[in-house]
Amino acid sequence: MRILLVEDTHDVADAIVASFGRRGDAVDHALTRVAADDLLALQRYDVIILDINLPDGNGLSLLADQRRQGVTTPILMLTARLEVDDRVAALDRGADDYLVKPFDLRELEARVRALARRAQRDPSEGSTITYADLEVDIAGRVVTLGGQPINLTRREFGVLEALLINRGRVISKEQIFERIFSFDQGDVGLNAVEIYVARLRKKLDGGEVSIKTLRGLGYQLFASQ
Repeated sequence: MRILLVEDTHDVADAIVASFGRRGDAVDHALTRVAADDLLALQRYDVIILDINLPDGNGLSLLADQRRQGVTTPILMLTARLEVDDRVAALDRGADDYLVKPFDLRELEARVRALARRAQRDPSEGSTITYADLEVDIAGRVVTLGGQPINLTRREFGVLEALLINRGRVISKEQIFERIFSFDQGDVGLNAVEIYVARLRKKLDGGEVSIKTLRGLGYQLFASQ
């Protein structure tokens, strides 16, 4: 999952980036409204975490601009304001959720995951996706194949999540790369995707699900049964 964090408080931002990074998510961090606009012009995100108070403006205006432009990316607002009117204003302008500071990082992670699930998958699906003999608990990051658990690194899980959400469709190497690496990891090349796909393919070997490579197009997860 690729996340945009717009937060000018360094210790809060560092904690959020580290927390999601440990789960294998790619987080781009913007300190200001202007920096956030620049990133949004370059990249699509699965979820945006947006602070209301920014040094060069109000996060609510960025939220409103995104909705006016037709952007449907889930947006979770962070606020130090306790007034109900402020929270209502955020929701009325198109926010999907909000958290009042200080907050528990585990709750933030859970809320972001819930927003991403609602946006990316069929509403009838819960946290667990079953595809042939592969079962993946997205929230718990537990994977079983033929009833047996398989251990995946955070990057391998990120690749599997991208393929599983897009099962039945071809997903390009660039799309996978964008989901698992952030802009500050610019020293990582596209070939890294091939490495993680190869490792994941090996771990899925022997099951009913495999990864097909379509030269020049990308990858596709398909079931043999």
